[in-house]
Amino acid sequence: MSQLFGAIEAGGTKFVCAVGSGPGDIRAESRFPTTTPGETIAQAIAFFQEQELLHGPLQAIGISAFGPIDPHPKSPTFGTITTTPKLAWQHTPIVGMIRQHFDLPIGFDTDVNGAALGEHHWGAAQGLDTFVYLTIGTGIGGGGMVGGRLIHGLMHPEMGHMYVPHDWDRDPFPGVCPFHGDCLEGLANGPALEARWGTKGESFAPDHEAWLLEAHYLALGLVNIITILSPQRIILGGGVMGQPHIFPLIHREVRHQLKGYIQMAEMEKAIDSYIVPPGLGSQAGVLGSIALAKEALKG
Repeated sequence: MSQLFGAIEAGGTKFVCAVGSGPGDIRAESRFPTTTPGETIAQAIAFFQEQELLHGPLQAIGISAFGPIDPHPKSPTFGTITTTPKLAWQHTPIVGMIRQHFDLPIGFDTDVNGAALGEHHWGAAQGLDTFVYLTIGTGIGGGGMVGGRLIHGLMHPEMGHMYVPHDWDRDPFPGVCPFHGDCLEGLANGPALEARWGTKGESFAPDHEAWLLEAHYLALGLVNIITILSPQRIILGGGVMGQPHIFPLIHREVRHQLKGYIQMAEMEKAIDSYIVPPGLGSQAGVLGSIALAKEALKG
C-alpha cells in the first residue's frame, strides 16, 4: 500500500482537498467554496479527519494557496496568506491552523508553484529544469522552476502583476486589480473579461473580438517572461485557458511581438509544443499539493 498524503488546493473561489499519492491514486476528493478562513479551513480539517478513519494516517500535507503568501520556513510568519485582495483572508495563518490538528510535515507554496511542481513530477514539465506555469482565471499568477528549484526569493513570483503596454484607444477599460488597476491581471483575468464585455468569457464565440485582445495581453506578459527567464516551456492553465481556440492566437501574438529576436525553433515551427496546456489538466493544482506534501516528508 502506497503512502497517503493530504492535499489542499486553496483557490480564491474554491478549495479542493484530496488524499492520495499521485495520478491514478486519488482515494477521495472534496470541493467547496472559499468562504471565511475559519469555515473553509474547518471543512478541510474535517475532510482529512474523515479520510484518516477510512484509509489510515496521512504522512504529510501539502497546501498550495492563492497569494501573496510567506513561503519561507524560517520566517516568523511562514504559512500565512498575507496581502491578498480577498480581504477576509489577509494575514491568515493557514499552515498554523492545519497544524493545530495534524502533527505532520506540511509543504506550503503558492497555487502556481504547487501546480508547477505537479507538472514537473507527472505532467508537461517532466524532464525540464527551467519552466513557467501560468494560471489565468479569477486571478493571474505565475510560478515554476529555475535550475530545478521552485522560484523563490524575497517571497515568490507575482507574474500577474507585471505591467504591460495598455493602448487606451484600443481598450479604454481601466482594469480590475484593486492594487494596480491595469496590470496584466487587471486587464486579462476572468473578472476583467466579464467586466469589460458584460458577460462571462465562456459564453463568447470563438471569433469574438475579446479573444484577440486577451491573446494580445497574455502574449505581452509571456514575452516578458521569455526574455527574463528563458524558460524551456510555458504551461498555461486556469479557467480562461479552457477555451482551446485561444492557444493559436497566443502563439501567433508571441511570435509577432518577439519580432524574430529569439532565433530558436521553439519560437517558430514548434511554438505549439512550447506554450502548452497543463499535462495534468484540471488536476494540476491538487496533484501539485500532493507533490508538495511528498517534498515536505523528505525534509
